[in-house]
Amino acid sequence: MADNTPTEWRRSFELPSERGASRLVTDELLAQLSQHGWSADDVFAIHLAAEEALVNAVVHGNRLDLAKIVYVDCQVTPHVVRLEVTDEGEGFDPARVPDCTLEERLAQPGGRGMMLMRSFMTRVAYNPRGNSVVLEKRRGVPPEATD
Repeated sequence: MADNTPTEWRRSFELPSERGASRLVTDELLAQLSQHGWSADDVFAIHLAAEEALVNAVVHGNRLDLAKIVYVDCQVTPHVVRLEVTDEGEGFDPARVPDCTLEERLAQPGGRGMMLMRSFMTRVAYNPRGNSVVLEKRRGVPPEATD
């Protein structure tokens, strides 16, 4: 019997910098994850991480400026999922974001999205400017250790 699992899906998106724009990506991404045989647990993890990256780009990167675009490149295969999310904002230094798990930071906003992305994805990497993030999930490989 032939295996009808698709081998690869790639898609680029240009999103407006408005709340809810992430659905333009996540709806299609979730469908592709299912078609490529990703487990419900992995789909949940990838969806959560993607949503965090997209909302951060729209709200924190582009500051809901409708003149700015969020660029998203997606790749889904049966073995790896890769998203690159780039905004037109000034960027930031991820190393300067306070650790949201410290006792004195538990009630303060900021940093939770980054922590979630690192907890669920195999690799999270920012460009030097801090306005682009790559999220990767490899089937069967645990998330990278955080410092």
